[in-house]
Amino acid sequence: MSNAPIDPVTLTAELIRCPSVTPVEGGALALLETTLTEAGFACTRVDRNGVPNLFARWGARGAAKTFAFNGHTDVVPVGDVEAWSVDPFGAAQKDGFMWGRGATDMKSGVAAFAAAAIDFVRGTPPDGAVIMTVTGDEEGDATDGTTALLDWMTQQGEAMDVCLVGEPTCPETMGDMIKIGRRGSLSAWFTITGVQGHSAYPHRAKNPLPALARLMDRLASHHLDSGTDHFDPSTLAVVTMDTGNPATNVIPARCTATVNIRFNDAHDSQSLISWLQAELDQVAEEFDVTGEMKVKVSGESFLTKPGPFSDRVARAVEAETGVTPVLSTSGGTSDARFIQKHCPVVEFGLVGRTMHQVDERVSIAEIGQLKSVYSRILRDYFA
Repeated sequence: MSNAPIDPVTLTAELIRCPSVTPVEGGALALLETTLTEAGFACTRVDRNGVPNLFARWGARGAAKTFAFNGHTDVVPVGDVEAWSVDPFGAAQKDGFMWGRGATDMKSGVAAFAAAAIDFVRGTPPDGAVIMTVTGDEEGDATDGTTALLDWMTQQGEAMDVCLVGEPTCPETMGDMIKIGRRGSLSAWFTITGVQGHSAYPHRAKNPLPALARLMDRLASHHLDSGTDHFDPSTLAVVTMDTGNPATNVIPARCTATVNIRFNDAHDSQSLISWLQAELDQVAEEFDVTGEMKVKVSGESFLTKPGPFSDRVARAVEAETGVTPVLSTSGGTSDARFIQKHCPVVEFGLVGRTMHQVDERVSIAEIGQLKSVYSRILRDYFA
């Protein structure tokens, strides 16, 4: 590898051309491993249960200061290929944008922090270590991705002092938002079972539908909270109600519904599960039916309190973009929910308006700008 600066735009294009739709690796991590190894990073594949993951470190294990980046190279499916105006994996460049699946979420972010890290350690080797953890399972179940990397790091005695996740965080303008936390997320699946019967003789049946409707109304009408110092109010959404009953003269035996809760730090998942179970039990008793609930917790809410780390990131963002970023906890979940148990973590990346959409694209100029932000953060951290 030459000593010329790494071009994050070129690396983004090379990554987009890797069809790494979850859970397929598609050559993306192999490309990164080759690039980082040639730059002097010690790379280890940490695959688990068929999920590809990459750990890369420059500098000594157990160094006095260790800065880490985290990201993912897997992407969501392209959907209807005919709806795209470009090849989803062609990395076309036009109108000042790089086009393709993963352009925004988040191959450009990975390319930017890899390029920044390579140039930094090669130009002014720091007194410390730089780590990159990159998974192929962020857009999937996320059970064997960053969690596998963190488990492996614990076993190997590897540690990060702070971590910056390169997810797209800016809603409108480059530099306008840094994520310092995320809401928790859980989904609950309810099944109400009664007794099937003829709709002309409802007294001979136990209709589960009124019970389900009452339960969903109680849950959706409940005031969870008014928000906290750093979080918006928690929300509960009823996302589906189903019976599968095509007949108008049959009272069905069972029906189902699903809710999703995005919760702030006024709650934890267990307190919410207990509340959901109590509401289910009360409605089941009231209507003389049986109720069952299955729950999946995608992550607890967390907050990296504003302080030296977030201040350093904010200063770099403002210096390179001219925009003063807002510290936010909005949005969905990210792999930061796993990293927060290991070390302080914040997120900063590009504008995410087109992520997961047809014709996903990213501003080419902002890819270079993002590399500059990451480079400044590294210089400041190891100064």
